[in-house]
Amino acid sequence: MPKITFIGAGSSIFAKNILGDCMRTPSLENAHMALYDINMERLSQSEKMLQNLNQNLGGKATVKAYTDRKEALRGADYVINAIAVGELIPTISSDFEIPEKYGLYQTVADTLGMGGLFRGLRTIPVMLDMAKDMEEVCPDAWMLNYTNPMAIVTGAMQQATGIKTVGLCHSVQTCARELLEGLGMDHRDVRWKIGGINHQAWLLEITKDGQDLYPEIKRRAADRTELHTDMVRYDFMKLFGYFVTESSSHGSEYVPYYHKQRYPELKEKYSLPTNGYKNWGKGKASFWKEVNDMIENRNLTHERSHEYASYIMEAMETNVPFEIAGNVLNTGGLISNLPEKACVEVPCMVNANGILPTRFGELPPQCAALNRTNINMQLLTIEAALTGKREHVYHAAMLDPHTSAELSLDDIVSMCDEMLEANQSFLSYIK
Repeated sequence: MPKITFIGAGSSIFAKNILGDCMRTPSLENAHMALYDINMERLSQSEKMLQNLNQNLGGKATVKAYTDRKEALRGADYVINAIAVGELIPTISSDFEIPEKYGLYQTVADTLGMGGLFRGLRTIPVMLDMAKDMEEVCPDAWMLNYTNPMAIVTGAMQQATGIKTVGLCHSVQTCARELLEGLGMDHRDVRWKIGGINHQAWLLEITKDGQDLYPEIKRRAADRTELHTDMVRYDFMKLFGYFVTESSSHGSEYVPYYHKQRYPELKEKYSLPTNGYKNWGKGKASFWKEVNDMIENRNLTHERSHEYASYIMEAMETNVPFEIAGNVLNTGGLISNLPEKACVEVPCMVNANGILPTRFGELPPQCAALNRTNINMQLLTIEAALTGKREHVYHAAMLDPHTSAELSLDDIVSMCDEMLEANQSFLSYIK
């Protein structure tokens, strides 16, 4: 009977998706599911909802909430990490509001940019502390990390701890389908090859019955003139040659081209929001109503989703191989024209031996070059978190593509100082 520990289980709907998938998987359906969160109210809600779901799906699993993280981790075979460090107000909102004082506007701000930088600085120490617990009470467990900024926090775990860690996102497995559906093309039985870094991985090949679909894709994309949400991704495909995995809203802030004080019309032209998580708070009431409804719903059920976690655990438990897109260290040059310390997103085979990354080879030079502009910032954020040096916080911000394209060096330093002050309760280790 495997033990699956979910850290950040107060994220009730995501916990339902991941652990509901496990309840629907024969090799995992009798697992002990240990829930942990620092928010007791949300933890209790998740426990009740998952116990309700478990009963409706046959009651084979055991679901228990823990108030002690180390006890929740003790003896775990798999650890799902889905934490967020800092509340929406004032912490996450400050990731937007302070940069906006300097004229720097972001869309989602959880993976790159100033928001990604400070989210990473807040999150890495918590994850390193979690790793110490795991080294003591479940040293052989796999950590399946869903927390953003994906490449930054996963890369920090992989660089600084001995815990087996892979970063997981759903943008790869939905990429080809989203592209083809948007163009009115059939996505069934399509084969594809994707590699790069999280949220900026490249759809290098897409075929059906051996036929290259890219010529028709590009023709239809050029003919699509109405306003739509993939316009930045179409730009990437037209000018860099390949479609990118993550949404236009995310992808636009990983490059210096779209959020420009000098060109305010680009926001409307490309249908780009610049309020991201700030507006999430407006939906909190309806979110928790949905959770409460699930707790009380006697007919609550679940169908297995496309999230990778249950498929990874199933492959390890049964030794039946399964391929995923995983975020792993670029050790040995899995992508040969990206740095070895980079956390890259490549195909990985999973079986009883664990998660085995495949050697991907070279990216097209323009794609690798654009990835490296992101990797520079990611590696310097990790360096800042691991060393506690304030200068590396400045370096990460100065090398962030969007930030450096908009602000002067003096303004970047001043903005960092202000954000460090606002995050002092989390970042006292930065000197």
